[in-house]
Amino acid sequence: MDDTFRRGPLLLLAGRANKALASEIGELIGKSPEGVTIRNFADGEIFVRIDRNARGRDVFIIQPTTAPADNIMELLLLIDAAKRASAARVTAVVPYFGYGRQDRKDQPRVAIGAKLAANLIVAAGADRVVSIDFHQHQIQGFFDIPVDHLYAAPVLTQYFRSLELEDLVVVAPDVGSAKMARGFAKRLDATFAIIDKRRPMANVAEVLHVVGDVEGKTCLLADDMVDTAGTLTNAVYALKERGAADVYACATHALFSGAAVERLSKAPLEEMVVTNTIPIPDDKDFPTLKVLSVADLLSKAIDHIHSNESVSQLFEIPDDN
Repeated sequence: MDDTFRRGPLLLLAGRANKALASEIGELIGKSPEGVTIRNFADGEIFVRIDRNARGRDVFIIQPTTAPADNIMELLLLIDAAKRASAARVTAVVPYFGYGRQDRKDQPRVAIGAKLAANLIVAAGADRVVSIDFHQHQIQGFFDIPVDHLYAAPVLTQYFRSLELEDLVVVAPDVGSAKMARGFAKRLDATFAIIDKRRPMANVAEVLHVVGDVEGKTCLLADDMVDTAGTLTNAVYALKERGAADVYACATHALFSGAAVERLSKAPLEEMVVTNTIPIPDDKDFPTLKVLSVADLLSKAIDHIHSNESVSQLFEIPDDN
């Protein structure tokens, strides 16, 4: 490609939210994410300094915005520091976009957190955003800058294809995950089922019934995230009660809040497969947990963005039909 279409040299930086993933990405693209000083003052305030030359560089900052909110602030400060250091372009690589569930005003007097978070990233000076599996696809429209929305489906489905599971049924644990589950079913040559449930209050789910044939089948529950695991484990028990032979589960983002690890450890799951968009500490590990890496996915996206090549042609995009 003609160098006139390229930005300056690529500069890879990372916050503290997922340094292991950033290091893995750095190894794949041959650029170290080191070179940032980040520390907290005694009162908790965050200090950020870029220790490498950013002038005229094409800067990529890797930082998921999972809780606590300090991770969002750290990303904003890194973006601001890069812009003030005269970076040619700043791309926020946000493997997990926090506040994505607050994407609409579904109750009186509530904030639309996803829009606010998007506004903050744009206001800080980001020129582009890269993320994986937004909770809702329309979040892309909350940003007034280009967004590359990647999907973990190729990573997850490749793993399940390698298992060569027979009589596979991909199950959506709720209506919201139906589109994602249909995409999985298509790529795995599997049938499709859905859990019909009612949620009486936040983080509490009640399973009503299963729509689809699961008796004697191998079931794969597919969702974009696992938070408290209430919805997922209820779905596992519902499938087992209806005669499912084996139950697997997968999700892109492993939040594992509250009693999630205890619930998943006790549930009759063959495997809980997640990706490393969010770091999983040792105290949240359990025997049936399998973690797949999205480093290759993100490193290819970064390389193609830097080279002004198509990103959409790189990845398998789920069918919306």
